[in-house]
Amino acid sequence: MPDGSITTPKGFKAGAIYAGIKKKSKNNLDLAILYSDTPCIAAGIFTTNKFRAAPVYISEHNLGFTDNRAIVVNSGCANAGTGEAGMADAIEMVKATAESLNMQPKDVLIASTGVIGHRLPIDKIKENVRLIGLSQRNGHEFARAIMTTDTRSKEIAVQVNIEGFQFYIAGAAKGAGMIHPNMATMLGFITTDASVSKEFLQFALKEAADVSFNMITVDGDTSTNDSLFMLSNGQAENPTFAGDTEYSLVFQQALTIVCQNLAKSIARDGEGAKRLIEIQVEGAANLEDARLIARVIAGSPLVKTAVHGADPNWGRILAAAGRAGADFDIDMVDLYLGESPVLLKGARTGVDEKELSSWLRQVEVIIKLNLNLGQGKATAWGCDLSAEYVKINADYTT
Repeated sequence: MPDGSITTPKGFKAGAIYAGIKKKSKNNLDLAILYSDTPCIAAGIFTTNKFRAAPVYISEHNLGFTDNRAIVVNSGCANAGTGEAGMADAIEMVKATAESLNMQPKDVLIASTGVIGHRLPIDKIKENVRLIGLSQRNGHEFARAIMTTDTRSKEIAVQVNIEGFQFYIAGAAKGAGMIHPNMATMLGFITTDASVSKEFLQFALKEAADVSFNMITVDGDTSTNDSLFMLSNGQAENPTFAGDTEYSLVFQQALTIVCQNLAKSIARDGEGAKRLIEIQVEGAANLEDARLIARVIAGSPLVKTAVHGADPNWGRILAAAGRAGADFDIDMVDLYLGESPVLLKGARTGVDEKELSSWLRQVEVIIKLNLNLGQGKATAWGCDLSAEYVKINADYTT
């Protein structure tokens, strides 16, 4: 029976184990494999940070081949800043996984997450990767194994029915800190049993990422390891989705739902966070301006701390919007905190600030900004900034 995990689509299996990569905790899993019974069409998007981890290079290279059907992932060590030795470790990790699954190394993708600058315990990984048991029932274990400072696993599966056939899209992601993607997400994995052309799968993944993972922020830092993968094994036996058709549009919409759910889960689980912040921008001169302003507001430390303290200091929101570099005219702006209009055409409305403060104590805070300059609109997600965030990151490696 489908269980809402990444192995919900037909033909996908997963497994996880504790290999001693990270310190023991309640979640004693740190090495995992995602696998398809049959070859897949694969797509991927990776960090634009110029300081890139070894696994990013390996996965980019292997995506150039066909028939990718497995992904090996570790948490606890990013394998970034480790030079030629780190690249050799990543290659060995892929080879060991391929051997255990009786496939070629080119068929295996790889991702790592954790502390930068440390070598992987490659001997432990090679020993344990062979011991991972794969099952359709192990999807939840996969989602747990990729966690670092996450307080909860992040996963979703949706079923889509179209005129006599159905397919699933499922996903798992990790991320709580070092979150400000400029491509996709920290680590994200999506599976589908739908049949999709390679060109359309890559296009659809990028489109979905642009309105989900590319619109979240926790702390403004783009990771060295950001990777988003998608595997399509075609076991749903649907007419292949490709190009601009009615069916492909439905597929795109479902994929976007999955990606936005995972992205919001990451923002909600920001290190030390108590509140999810949603920034809705409309009336911008164009789409690019709307996305830019939404992201800048969501990432503003002053806005984030104001939300954390339930302080209705709305001037910080407008200041962030004004410095974004997009077209902005304060005399045209409408600003709402929830449903309460704070500013209309640049003029204060006199809303009671005590009421606003009480509203800001909700677990989800929605800020709406209408620039009244055009048709551009976008939504971004972030979280409040607390003293706990500082504590977590001050002690991260010690």
